[in-house]
Amino acid sequence: VTIEKCHQQTLLNQLREVTGTTDVQLLQQALQVSNGDLAEAVAFLTEKNAKVPQQDEATYYQTAQITNDRYISVGSQADTNVIDLTGDDKDDLQRAIALSLEESNRAFRETGITDEEQAISRWVLEASIAENKASLKRTHTEVWSDSPNPHDRKRQDNCPVGLKNVGNTCWFSAVIQSLFNLLEFQRLVLHYSPPARMQDLPRNQKEHRNLPFMQELRHLFSLLVGSKRKYVDPSSAVEILKDAFKSSESQQQDVSEFTHKLLDWLEDAFQIKAEEDREGEKPKNPMVDLFYGRFLAVGVLEGKKFENTEMFGQYPLQVNGFKDLHECLEAAMIEGEIESLHSAENSAKSGQEHWFTELPPVLTFELSRFEFNQTLGRPEKIHNKLEFPSMLYMDRYMDRNRDITRIKREEIRRLKEHLTVLQQRLERYLSYGSGPKRFPLADVLQYAMEFASSKPVCTSPVEDINTTAPPGGTTPEHLFGIAQQQQRVSIHKPFTQSRVPPDLPMHPAPRHITEEELRVLEGCLHRWRSEVENDTRDLQASISRIHRTIELMYSDKSMMQVPYRLHAVLVHEGQANAGHYWAYIFDPHQQRWMKYNDISVTKSSWEELVRDSFGGYRNASAYCLMYIDDKKPFLIEGNLICICKVTHLLVSYELSTQVMSYDDEALKVEYTRLLRLAQEDTPPERDYRLQHIIVYFIHNQAPKKIVERTLLTQFADRNLGFDERCKSIMKVARAKLELIMPDEVNMEEYEMWHQDYRKFRDATVFLLIGLELFLKKSYVEALMYLIYAYQYNKELLAKGPYRGHDEELIAHYRRECLLKLNEHAAVLFETGEEIEVNTGLSIMNELVVACIPLLLVDEMEEKDMVAVEDMRNRWCSYLGQEMEPNLQEKLTDFLPKLLDCSTEIKSFHDPPKLPSYSTLELCERYGQVVTSLTPSRTPADGR
Repeated sequence: VTIEKCHQQTLLNQLREVTGTTDVQLLQQALQVSNGDLAEAVAFLTEKNAKVPQQDEATYYQTAQITNDRYISVGSQADTNVIDLTGDDKDDLQRAIALSLEESNRAFRETGITDEEQAISRWVLEASIAENKASLKRTHTEVWSDSPNPHDRKRQDNCPVGLKNVGNTCWFSAVIQSLFNLLEFQRLVLHYSPPARMQDLPRNQKEHRNLPFMQELRHLFSLLVGSKRKYVDPSSAVEILKDAFKSSESQQQDVSEFTHKLLDWLEDAFQIKAEEDREGEKPKNPMVDLFYGRFLAVGVLEGKKFENTEMFGQYPLQVNGFKDLHECLEAAMIEGEIESLHSAENSAKSGQEHWFTELPPVLTFELSRFEFNQTLGRPEKIHNKLEFPSMLYMDRYMDRNRDITRIKREEIRRLKEHLTVLQQRLERYLSYGSGPKRFPLADVLQYAMEFASSKPVCTSPVEDINTTAPPGGTTPEHLFGIAQQQQRVSIHKPFTQSRVPPDLPMHPAPRHITEEELRVLEGCLHRWRSEVENDTRDLQASISRIHRTIELMYSDKSMMQVPYRLHAVLVHEGQANAGHYWAYIFDPHQQRWMKYNDISVTKSSWEELVRDSFGGYRNASAYCLMYIDDKKPFLIEGNLICICKVTHLLVSYELSTQVMSYDDEALKVEYTRLLRLAQEDTPPERDYRLQHIIVYFIHNQAPKKIVERTLLTQFADRNLGFDERCKSIMKVARAKLELIMPDEVNMEEYEMWHQDYRKFRDATVFLLIGLELFLKKSYVEALMYLIYAYQYNKELLAKGPYRGHDEELIAHYRRECLLKLNEHAAVLFETGEEIEVNTGLSIMNELVVACIPLLLVDEMEEKDMVAVEDMRNRWCSYLGQEMEPNLQEKLTDFLPKLLDCSTEIKSFHDPPKLPSYSTLELCERYGQVVTSLTPSRTPADGR
């Protein structure tokens, strides 16, 4: 009986902890109905909560209006003119929405918000009112309860909204928040309209389940956008999904299953809508376009080759045995023995490689941190450390890079084999000895040297101890007598403390050693120790170089063209059968990480993310990584963000009333046009900064007085006086210029801004001509233009990130130009012909060697350093080769110049004279040359 009571109490405690219910009678009733089955008891309480009859709400409560922070009293005791939102009267709800929207309609009309956006606003308002209403009806049996303090429930400014944990559903919050913060996904959900036939009976189980879920998800997203509360209740959406969570093996399986089911349901819901909208055409499903990619499986099965294409959503990766994400990916892309894939001979071996042919805009990796322990018969969590980058380049896994990746993989394999040998050799130096204990060999030799040079003693340690004993042995009386005779000397207690006799040597030493023996031994030990230390340093340096070579194997530009930026990290803390979930999500506008932990949304950092997500330190680690295509900004930037940008620019650069007071609208129209151009995200070939100086100024946040004066100066230009209207505008602009007081505009600063813009145009022309010559393979002529383009651009970028062009683009072509010239000069040298040899050395001395300090001066540009080493290695490879004496002499004379590590910049010729281009011609030619560059060489951003 006692055991049974203990068991029942344990079940009660577990049920109380899971559901948050404190009513003991209700808990006992749940266990009685479920015959002691904990899962059924939880379901009973959950269903009971959903079916609690509405109680009489005689008391009034306070709710925040959507449009302001004023509070109104509602309820049975409130004024009769106040709408009651606590009841179920739909008319009251609609009246409340209408009244609230009435006040904001004027603002909608003034800001030009579309009907669609008004519909969304109405949906947000309706969802928010319904959510506030629902919060009144919750009973004490729910897991979460609202704080009685309204301030605790109020959303602060534009802080993201949290989600309540409505019964062990922190996994739901982590996944939903990660998806909601993908603005493209958010836009798709909020703008989803159900099929026209939804009013009819659903045709199948999918429609019966997926369409209502889609409505609830849209409802939830509306709350996350517009709620005035700091957290909202997702119970309705969770209720629809509850049938999807019947796995009892582990929560990790639940989360993976939930994410898969969620995407499947969304795909089905959008497919129904797509089929209705595109009758007779192949429907396009935005969920598939957003989350699904394709890979090519290339393999051999029992000697027969095969290829087939497969679609994937979440890509699973094994964690155990790997140190970082790239190692996981490498292992996932290769299965079994694949040697026969690269040979013409058929083999009985089987294996396959995976190569991505199409990556989705949102790339999700599912980290398998849970495995089933066959011995223990239960699931276990893998706590191993696994690192992952904030920027992931997927080029090495793409099918189009198959050949070059295989070459690099083979090179890495060879380097790792060599690395293993070196590490084994180093280990012999660092762990020396034949017994169970090992020591560094250099220390062993040092200890031997210290032993040999210690002061010799001619008696044994035993004899030394015996001779120090008093006659008749050591007795307590003798010790006591000594203590009495020597004041302030503590009594020696043989059994509780030890004391070294004062004349005993501190270290063992050789008993007999001659000066000659000591000199020879010390010389040998010193020499051997130096040799060991040198060998150890050489091995460590070689190991470091190999590690660095492996790290840089995929760092060349051609293998960094598929960038994916980390968007969200879903974290699990605990063991396989229990734990807690939360998410880290990057906010691109604040440029910082946010931690979404149920109702709590707080600012975080990369360091905190690493501590909680990499694993290896505690029970927390990432189980899901969500990356987004860095070349598709629409994923995280939407129309609302663009509106915010425009508003910010209007506030920052709003022209003063002094300038905008006259009747003529020309300045207003032109400024509005330029402002619109400045806020657009454009590719490099359509750089609006080249079209107008005002766009350049706005991009770089020039003082508004300088913007105003520049705009007025342009309208005051005599060349604009085509007709009477233009002359009128010109006269007004001049009059306004005269009204600007001298102390209102710092003319030195004004001139500085204009000088910077002239330098920006010059840098553009240098780059334009340099690229045109490079594409024509006129490398000698292209080099000087690219050098000065880089120099001018670097000076501009020192003042701000948008003062110049993409520095990496110019550096790439400057570097490539030097490498091409170096290769051409080396080929000329190899001919051995006098004229060709002299031409090649002339190219090296006058161009390449002169430009090397430019590449060395900036140690942060690692690719430039690698290029310099490549050029030097090409010429050093000739050393030791047989060649004519005159060639050997010229090589010997030339190499010291090439190997000079000085970063002193040599004097260059004057900059090439630049042609004069009109703005239209410059923009067209620049756009053409940038467009003609290969995709792998264009910059990733639109600066």
